[in-house]
Parts: sequence; structure tokens; C-alpha cells
Amino acid sequence: MRFVELKSEDRLDLQTLHRARSRLVAARKTLINQLRAILLERGHVFRQGRVVLEREIDSLLADPPADLSARMLTLVAEMRAEWREMDARVDGLNRDLAAHARADDAANRLVSTPGIGVLGATALVAAVGDGDAFRRARDLPAWLGLVPKQMTTGGAPKLLGVTKRGNKYLRMLLIHGARAALPSLSKQPTALGAWLRGLLSRAHRNVVIVALAAKLARIAWAIIRRGVRFDGAHSGAPAAA
Repeated sequence: MRFVELKSEDRLDLQTLHRARSRLVAARKTLINQLRAILLERGHVFRQGRVVLEREIDSLLADPPADLSARMLTLVAEMRAEWREMDARVDGLNRDLAAHARADDAANRLVSTPGIGVLGATALVAAVGDGDAFRRARDLPAWLGLVPKQMTTGGAPKLLGVTKRGNKYLRMLLIHGARAALPSLSKQPTALGAWLRGLLSRAHRNVVIVALAAKLARIAWAIIRRGVRFDGAHSGAPAAA
């Protein structure tokens, strides 16, 4: 029989902060896409990237083009103000999460791990606590859906795509973190770097990214359970604090 661990009030608050931030980020993305589409319909094309669009919109409002009506300029200005408000609210939640990462011992140790950072560290602490619900490191990536499906026929196992079960938000953070950390980690003269270089030589880059995300989940479990820190200067594995 499997039992669900009850979260503490602090972990519930932390999880709620992440959910509120995720909702704001999604709403901001929708707003930006709509703003880009409105201007595209009127012949104003901007390069990809939120920072670039932000700069170009501010320039457009400072020097309005003649082909935009007063009504559209007012709408764009209102949407830009709404965008600024969302930025401020997301920044405020980021500060709250960073403060928690500094105050919480487990999150503070996780932050130094490549590919995890403040968001990943606080989300992991909120989701798994002290990791006592998992008997071993490989149980965490399996719970997050970062391990391949298996189909066995005639005694021959066949590995398929990842299961994508469990906490979708945490899985997304680990995969994005692995994608960002892969270039630097694969160049390091460590056991982790050698493992990544071997994978890159025989597998697609996206497969390697998911494999690294699963590895980061296992490292995170070890850091939480054993009270250690990530030591990237040597083997790329957790070392004693």
C-alpha cells in the first residue's frame, strides 16, 4: 500500500507561490503574443524575443507611426502597461522564492547544482520535502516521468519514449535546466562531463537533455537526503558538505 505524504504549511505556501508565478508567466506570454499579432496585422513586424519586443514597443509608443489609429495606439499603450504590471508581479514572486532558497537549508544546497537554480530548488523542496517518500535516487525521476517506457516481448525489453507522468511543472523545470546546463557540463573534465560526451556521440541531443534531467533529479535527491552539496570541480557528483 502506498501512502501520500502530507505537506507542511511552509511547503504548501511555497508550492502556491510557484503556481501563482506559473499562471502569471503564461498570462504574460498570451498578452505578448496578442500584442505582437495586433501589430503584425498592421504591417509592424518585430524580431523574436521578449526583451527585443519590449524595446521596440516602447520606441513605437514614443514616436507613433502614422499608419496606426489613435484607438490602436491607446490599446497598445494599455497592453504595455499591463505587461509592466505583470513583470513587476513576477519579479516580486521571484524575490520571494529567492529569499526562501536562501533561508531553507535544502534549497540553499540545491541552488548551486547546475541546471536547477532557484526555481528548480524551491519547486523540488515544495514537492518532495526531505525526499523520505523515495527509497532510492532513481525513484524520483521515475515519479517525474523522466524514465523511458518499457515494452517486453519474448523476453526482449524495448525502451520507448519517456512516460511523462507525475509533476509536469517540475519535469519542465528540470528539462529546461538540463538544456541550459548541457553545453558547459559536457565540456568539463569530470565523470559527468565524460558521461554526457559519450551520450552526445551516440544519441540525439534532445534524448541527452532528458537523460541529464533525470540525472539531475537523482543528484537532487542525494543532496536533499544526505545533506551534501554538488561538487562540480571533481566528479560532478554530490560531495560531503
